Amino acid sequence: MERYEIEAFLTLAEELHFGRTAVRLRVTTARVSQVISKLERRVGAPLFERTSRSVALTPIGQRLHDDLRPAFERLEAALATAVAAGRGVTGVLRVGFVGAAAGQLMDLATDPFRGRHPDCEVAILEVRLGEALTRLRADELDVLITCLPLTGPDLANGPVLLSEPRLLAVPAAHPLAGRGSVSVEDLAEVAVLRAPCSLPDHWREPGSPRLTPAGRAIPEGGSAATFPEILALVGAGRGVFPVGAHATRSHARDDVAFVPFHDTPTLDWGPVWRASRANARIRAFAEAAGPPVRQRA
Repeated sequence: MERYEIEAFLTLAEELHFGRTAVRLRVTTARVSQVISKLERRVGAPLFERTSRSVALTPIGQRLHDDLRPAFERLEAALATAVAAGRGVTGVLRVGFVGAAAGQLMDLATDPFRGRHPDCEVAILEVRLGEALTRLRADELDVLITCLPLTGPDLANGPVLLSEPRLLAVPAAHPLAGRGSVSVEDLAEVAVLRAPCSLPDHWREPGSPRLTPAGRAIPEGGSAATFPEILALVGAGRGVFPVGAHATRSHARDDVAFVPFHDTPTLDWGPVWRASRANARIRAFAEAAGPPVRQRA
């Protein structure tokens, strides 16, 4: 198999959408279809079930994916290691961040790296929450500083750089605003606003779960494109939203109260990158990251 065939197959197996696969690979949808059809002819069986509304792996396709993914990642890592050995840690490392908390981590994460590797430039890029993962997978970023864990077959998580308590942003006049703390169970009684949706559902757990521990459904509110827009909706009484403790400092508003959870784990922040794109710069960045900082509400 050619490398482009493997990459097209693995990307489609992850996205299960020809259009999104084409965007990530920077080719046309027709090209993706041609590559997959050629691969299926070589295998002698369909690898994907296609309908007008969905794409799904066949059992043979799933087995091929499970066998190919680890081997492909090892091949990519070996090549990156060889290139790094010849060139050293040079070039440009593109580090993306979302929101004020991640922005505050930039110096914490990048200063040690710059000190150890002065020949490597660090380009810091702010990205919108709704496009962060898309840009990482499109190779527009090398590393994304975001909430951990961010799981997926193609993603690798680095060390935790910051841990902070979780709070619930509520309208200042809401009955919950007068509480000393809230529980995840309280979310069954309010509409929880949604973050932009290029991030998978598991990223929102347990800060924005679908069910309470007792199994009660948590009503969904509207969504917004940015964190400030979400807080504006909270202030307008349109719903509530779980946040990290940094929001009390960087996004304080008179119409929003922040109430701590007493039954959720901390919100952890750190670097994430595509496992198949790991190279000397990314590994050096992860190694240079300092011990986690603990913040209070």
